[in-house]
Amino acid sequence: MTKLAYLRCPTGIAGDMFLGALVDVGVPLEYLIEKLKALGIESEYELRAEKVHRNHQLATKVYVDLLHQHSHEHHHHSHAHRHLPEIEQLINQANLPTRAAEWSLAIFRRLAVAEGAVHGVAPEEVHFHEVGATDAIVDIVGTCLGLDWLGVEQLYCSALPTGGGTVKAAHGVLPVPVPAVLKLYESRQVPVYSNGIEKELVTPTGGAIAVTLATKFGSPPAMTIQGIGNGAGSRDLPIPNILQLWVGEGVVSDWGMGTGFESDRQSPHLETISVLETQIDDLSPQAIGYVFEALFAVGAVDVFTQPIGMKKSRPGVLLTVICHPEKLSACETVIFQETTTLGIRRFTQQRAILEREIQQVQTEFGLVRVKVAWSEHLGKKTIQNVQPEYEDCAELARKNQLPWREIHQIVLNNWYRKSIND
Repeated sequence: MTKLAYLRCPTGIAGDMFLGALVDVGVPLEYLIEKLKALGIESEYELRAEKVHRNHQLATKVYVDLLHQHSHEHHHHSHAHRHLPEIEQLINQANLPTRAAEWSLAIFRRLAVAEGAVHGVAPEEVHFHEVGATDAIVDIVGTCLGLDWLGVEQLYCSALPTGGGTVKAAHGVLPVPVPAVLKLYESRQVPVYSNGIEKELVTPTGGAIAVTLATKFGSPPAMTIQGIGNGAGSRDLPIPNILQLWVGEGVVSDWGMGTGFESDRQSPHLETISVLETQIDDLSPQAIGYVFEALFAVGAVDVFTQPIGMKKSRPGVLLTVICHPEKLSACETVIFQETTTLGIRRFTQQRAILEREIQQVQTEFGLVRVKVAWSEHLGKKTIQNVQPEYEDCAELARKNQLPWREIHQIVLNNWYRKSIND
């Protein structure tokens, strides 16, 4: 059995929230304070914790109180101008537990790479507050010390909420998610979604920890839960501003923590999707057909109906719409405008999808688009599915007065023949 941890992030993640969850689940605050002294910056801050309530739920709030420094509004970070090499030197000279040191170095490296990419400078030249500030160092190294103390071997993380609005940063007003966080998401293809809260929910520090250490993003792994830690955020939000850390045991995976670059290993491509669902029993079937067209026109990924029996034994249909989160509002508007429903259920789910692309195949009757899907392992592509586009085949079948199945088969034969020759 492997010691596992899962981060449940309904209101995002920040470094101090992760520290709070670790202390709440049992990591001694005194242990963190003592180990962090080895960094040699204890005169710059004071670490403390207290129990607080967020929407009537109890959680632990950890504070990194800065001493003799003027704190900046953005992320509550100070104006310490440390570059990446200086931070790496602090960590390397601190004689920290091996895993905690390796994880800390990997997190700072990934954060510096993201910040550097945004501003067009090398990671070693980055001296932005999000990298160099005292509280960022305490949050990151303290988190790694806590995970090491718990003996966690694999960390998993839920999909992350995007947040919204703007924040004031050292380089002006920035949209949320801030550019560095978006770069972090891109580096691991992190599944994200909107929970409707227009605030900064994932900080660069929190994002860097999750993106570096998480083995996978999405649903919890199969595990036996042995402890729950609740880490409180600073603000009151419409839902409890709590980062939840589940700690337990599960079956050993092929992947683990430690390098900070698990994305080099191939995993199924996960994406966040929204599912809208409603039942209808008083609408013409012709109108349902029109709804399909209207939903696809605004960006629905898929639309389908199922026959159901409703109250008073009335026959009806269950309308289900699958769309990307950013299309949810447009699809919902179509359903309300074009059907008689009074309510729509919303779900946010993860789906594993194959990589795919549209190719063109030449036949004696004309060009046909073909959707090709594949999986990839150790740099080797394995074709999983090849499907000619229905409409292209139908157009050629009508034009040449041939069966659709014949055109479809000709296209497949030509594609495979070209694939073998290539």
